[in-house]
Order: sequence, then structure tokens, then C-alpha cells
Amino acid sequence: MDAVTLHVADLPGMTAYYRDAIALSVLRAEGGTVVLGRGTTPLVVLQHTPGLPVPGRGQAGLFHTAILFAHRAALAAVVASAVRVAPTTYVGAADHLVSLAFYFTDPEGNGVELYIDRAREQWTWVDGELQMASLPLDARAYLSEHLTDDQTATTGAVVGHVHLQVGDIARAQEFYVDALGFERTTGWHASALFVSAGGYHHHMAMNTWNSFGAGPRAATIGLGAVSIVVPAREKIMALTDRLRHCQIPVADDGAGISFEDPWKNLIRVTPSR
Repeated sequence: MDAVTLHVADLPGMTAYYRDAIALSVLRAEGGTVVLGRGTTPLVVLQHTPGLPVPGRGQAGLFHTAILFAHRAALAAVVASAVRVAPTTYVGAADHLVSLAFYFTDPEGNGVELYIDRAREQWTWVDGELQMASLPLDARAYLSEHLTDDQTATTGAVVGHVHLQVGDIARAQEFYVDALGFERTTGWHASALFVSAGGYHHHMAMNTWNSFGAGPRAATIGLGAVSIVVPAREKIMALTDRLRHCQIPVADDGAGISFEDPWKNLIRVTPSR
């Protein structure tokens, strides 16, 4: 997964949140676009798009962008930063068996997950389904154990997964698994779907918890694009053929391809740099 693009109304305020609370660095700022990340890796792209309305709670779109850290101390440092700088944006924490996650909502209502994976040998598969849960996680205890004087501000991170709100899980599986080619890893009471490549717990997820029955998105602030990276240009060509076979319109600008899911969430796929 590559950087997630967000349409924002308040570019200075949203830049300050991701820079000061989520501890990202401004990698590039040009015109109405600000790219933030860790090290040299872009994680969030903010595009100033004034005049758009706020999405309704039940509309399809972004559920959260999930930023994955390699070390528990690095995760603790960023969680502590976010809670200190913007305490009202913290919404909870959970042990998902495969990962430990902390959740926030940015000032314009976009979900943010900060997490770390458990080692793959600790994951459990039963009849081809990965076992995941949402168990209590004591945030204070986690910070007490892992927060150090070295705040690891420069430690790298990546977009581990992107979680979307959609209107129908069966239709999501038709698009993201049958057409796009992700592998299903697990579901959740017919109201969520988790998909991945290469045996990861999930690179993308879709749920209907707030958005059951939602149709195509209206133009709003919030999700601008989900970006996926594949190993080579040949994979782009194969994916293009696959999507067109499924009668999904594809635009190719030479650098990559873009297309929309059934809810008009924009997906962009590019070859690795």
C-alpha cells in the first residue's frame, strides 16, 4: 500500500495534525498539496479541496488509514504524541490477535490507526480463515511498558492497510477478490471483509458497520484515492486486462492505472519505484 490521498477543507489545520500529533514529517508542500511521511516514505497526501461538504456517517468512503510501525517503542512514541497534542482525537485501542492497534479520528473525521504486527508465527489460521478479534488493549499499560526517553521520531513506517466503508460485503468481495485479485483472509459476521496479497493479515478491508446499503459516493472531503504498488509494469498490464475483462473502466496515464470500486472509491495502482 502507498500513501492515502485525502481531500481536505483546512489544509493548514490538517497538516498540523498529521505533523504534530501523528509525528509525520512534511516531505513536500506545493500549491494546495502537502505530502507527509516518515523518513522518505510518503504516508498521507493532503489535497486542499475547498467547498466540498462533509460526508455523512453512512456514506461509503474511508474508515481508516492504518500506519504500521516496526518497533513497539516507535508505536508508543507516536501514540503518546497524538494523545498529548490532540487528546480528543483518541478513540480507543484493541488487540486483534495479529496486531495491536490504537485508533484516532483526525479533525475532519478521517480514521487513523497506528499499529504494530505480532510475528507471523503467532497468527492462527483455521480452515483457511485467519483468526482475528477485537479484544481490549490497555493503552496506559502499553505506553508504560514501551515508551522510552528516545522517542524514535525518525523511525520509519508504512501504510500497512486501508480500511473502507462500503455498502455491501458480497459486492466488495466480487470487486476486490474476484476482479482485482486480492486473496480473502477472513470475514467478520458478514459485515466486514479482509483481503491481502502474499499472506499478510490484510492490505485492505471493507465494512458495512455504518454504511450498509450505501450507494456510490458523492463528492466530499475525505478519501481522495487509495494507492497500491505492484512489483513491475507487467503486473499493471495483467491487472488492466483482468479489470477490463470484468468490464471495469480503467484509465492509464503511463505511470499507472486508476479505476473506481462500486462505491466510487478511487483506486490507483503503480509499479514499484
